Amino acid sequence: MRIRTPADLGTLIRSTRKKLQLDQSTLAKKIGVCRLWLVEIEKGKPRGEIGLVLRTLDTLGISLNATAPESQSRAT
Repeated sequence: MRIRTPADLGTLIRSTRKKLQLDQSTLAKKIGVCRLWLVEIEKGKPRGEIGLVLRTLDTLGISLNATAPESQSRAT
């Protein structure tokens, strides 16, 4: 899945959580956050602490891959 927006990331987190048959409270406890934080992230909250987001992905077994753009020569 290509993640382009916070909403895309929230959808991935929610769908993976459901596939793992975890409710929000259980997952929140595993991450070490309150359930409200998880609710907001799943809804696509645009500002979430990156460390907690990464911990959430790790807890769900989601690996994050990033691709840097190829260098392009620019005419100035």
